[in-house]
Amino acid sequence: MLKFATYCAAFGFLSFMTACPAPSQTKPDPSSNAKTNTTKHEAETISDTAFARRAAEIGISEMKLGQLAEEKGSSQTVKDFGKLMVTDHTKSNKQLQEDAEKQKVTLPSEMTKTEQMTYDHLSKLSGQSFDRAYARDMVRYHKADIAEFQRESEHGQSGWTKSFASENLPILRDHVKQAEKMLHAVEPAKSSKS
Repeated sequence: MLKFATYCAAFGFLSFMTACPAPSQTKPDPSSNAKTNTTKHEAETISDTAFARRAAEIGISEMKLGQLAEEKGSSQTVKDFGKLMVTDHTKSNKQLQEDAEKQKVTLPSEMTKTEQMTYDHLSKLSGQSFDRAYARDMVRYHKADIAEFQRESEHGQSGWTKSFASENLPILRDHVKQAEKMLHAVEPAKSSKS
């Protein structure tokens, strides 16, 4: 009788287990997380319109910081680089604005708050302190810009933004090389220990 009772209890437990799926077998509720079906690529890629807006902010920032460098730079290298930023980014922003208007996309006309803070900080510096800070910022900013433009040129869905990114990548790569040369020129030489 004891064996029969044990058999019934075990059979009942097994029946219960097969009727109730384990937690890992349950299907996720699609309404609980809207990003369940989002691929990693989609999560990492910003929309083409967002890229265009960001590219416009970058251009505005580079122009305004370039004007500041022309004004406040103590080194001719810094002044020349600033002038180049104004020239190149004015041209690329004009192209971007024309393309955006055809697509009925409104672009920002000001820097971001973070970039404005950089501008405000740099505007309080002078002499070699300005030159070094500006050069460091230009290297860092252009490396970040290249990453954004590279991503858009490879993964963009809209022809106009993808084309804009691809056309401007070589210019940005040249800018970062020149910014690194500028930084090398204005940084104090590091003493080498023998």
